[in-house]
Amino acid sequence: MNPLFERARKFALLSVAAGVLGLGAAGAQAQTKVVVGYQQIVGPFVSAIADGSFDKAAKEAGYTIDWRQFSSAGDISSAFASRDVPIGVLGSTGITAAATRGVDIELFWILDNIGKSEALVARNGSGITKPEDLVGKKVGVPFVSTSHFHLLVALSKIWNIDAKKIQILNMQPPQIVAAWQRGDLDAAYVWPPALTEIQKTGTTIADSAEIGEKSVPTFDGLVADKDWAKKNPKFMAAFTKVLATSYKNYNDNSAKMTADSPDVKGIIKMIGGKPDDVAEALKLLIFPNAQEQASTTWLGGGKDSGAVKTLTASADFLKTQRQIDKPLADYTSFVNGSYAAAAAK
Repeated sequence: MNPLFERARKFALLSVAAGVLGLGAAGAQAQTKVVVGYQQIVGPFVSAIADGSFDKAAKEAGYTIDWRQFSSAGDISSAFASRDVPIGVLGSTGITAAATRGVDIELFWILDNIGKSEALVARNGSGITKPEDLVGKKVGVPFVSTSHFHLLVALSKIWNIDAKKIQILNMQPPQIVAAWQRGDLDAAYVWPPALTEIQKTGTTIADSAEIGEKSVPTFDGLVADKDWAKKNPKFMAAFTKVLATSYKNYNDNSAKMTADSPDVKGIIKMIGGKPDDVAEALKLLIFPNAQEQASTTWLGGGKDSGAVKTLTASADFLKTQRQIDKPLADYTSFVNGSYAAAAAK
């Protein structure tokens, strides 16, 4: 064989091999990219996105994260249903709705206990000083929200007040503020910034922290596609470890948090807002650490876990609001405390 031809043939084979290897590398890179959806919430999770902690841990585990912000629970639920997003943020009612409709997800981290960030406020001059005074009054609340859920739970389970004896109006936060300023509302159950505004001329009657303690808490959580999580345990472990670290660091330093703190600046970088407002909003939320996450208070304990109890109660609420046809018999399979338990060690 002609030596020149032989060298040319070897070069061609090497080129083809290199091309195949290149395609393989590109394919592997595409397979390791994971889309994580987040919403406009405040807390250590968003701060850790901003400072690159998740990206660093993911890279070390062999993954790259494509962060995508979603404007509503409906949008992110649809993304889960279509398998476009394997990990993302949903509130407790959103998780319940998605699970009931057949989306195969699992809650693996509680981002926040909504706590005092949602509250029932009576307008000054309304004559309302206690829950019983709500009878016959006009109360504004966004329907099918966690605020609406806790209002109805408190009325029926805690205060023993018939909701039909109160004029409960479906209003979005900006509408609540406008109606409040006109004097058209006696009370409202809502979250910041509307909550901050109405508290200037009102008195807080109850909040979701105390109602949650007496019934079931409401929360924002991180959920994962079950099948994807099972196939990617290395990513799940690395991701949850960052959550555990960021939550511990936040809770250790929350008393010293100011509008100029890196956590606050990171949140503003990701979702916008004013420093003072973000700093104030952080104080209203409760951020459970990894040990609390893994306990029966939240993700541990199967059917006795706080999260399962909340999803079950939320399902009954969603049925009364005609958002789902029928609650599931058991929501235990949609809560997985194993990742938090591992990160807590």
